[in-house]
Amino acid sequence: RPVAVMLNNIKAGVPQTGISKASIVYEAPVEGGITRLLALFEDYDDLDKIGSVRSARTYYVYLALEYDPILVHYGEAYYAESLLDSGKVSNLSGTSEIGKTVFYRTTDRVSPHNAYTSAEGIEAGIKAMKYETELSDSDSSHFIFTDDDEQNDLNNGTSALKVQIGYKTNTPWFEYNQNDGLYYRFQYDGEQIDDMNDQQICYKNVILQYCSYSLYDANGYLNIDVNSSGTGKYITNGKSIDIKWSKDSEFGKTHYYDSNNQEITINQGKTWICIIQKDQVNKVQIE
Repeated sequence: RPVAVMLNNIKAGVPQTGISKASIVYEAPVEGGITRLLALFEDYDDLDKIGSVRSARTYYVYLALEYDPILVHYGEAYYAESLLDSGKVSNLSGTSEIGKTVFYRTTDRVSPHNAYTSAEGIEAGIKAMKYETELSDSDSSHFIFTDDDEQNDLNNGTSALKVQIGYKTNTPWFEYNQNDGLYYRFQYDGEQIDDMNDQQICYKNVILQYCSYSLYDANGYLNIDVNSSGTGKYITNGKSIDIKWSKDSEFGKTHYYDSNNQEITINQGKTWICIIQKDQVNKVQIE
């Protein structure tokens, strides 16, 4: 089973450590206009520092569950508690009794931006909680991928050399590098790097998933609907196409479809998925 780690993305909490090892990263807004990241790791055995780790929200838990992972987080919003306690989630929380086994704090940042985990801590937590380590679903692939010798060039797509997401606090964007065919990530007016190796993070695929939402309360806690359907964009190899998305069920997988209602085939490589509120779609700019 992979691990899904809730990563800090506020300015005081960046750069993240270990994020370049994640195969898939989800980004979504939380209260106050900031974003947090959910990073899916298939191979993390050599990581002695992953983080910093922050608390979960309900929609992040639903997104994580699509991969049957071990969810790693440092607490959660009140509204996520019932889902986390439902018995459907194998999770390791820093605010639970297992917290001191899984997490540690550093002295280079102030709390709460200094909580980290590691491969050793995660494995010790999994063992202590007696979680299964094998995927329950034999068909573990979430996406339909191209074959080894093929590329999806989106021949009917429009040019997408720079993609500005529209989140207001970190103002992130991606720039396409034609030499290696990857999208390089920027935020807070500069390159987004991994503190582990000081290298800029980059992705083969970028997916924009437009979602409806409501507010849980007057404090701005978001209830983003990642369980029904909507529209979006698939971006790869310098091109963009319109897509639709829908889920099999509340705990099923999200599928992405092209204009012909065919499930898209995505290119092999790492993928970044932006969850965007429907009323913020007009702030997305694809150049």
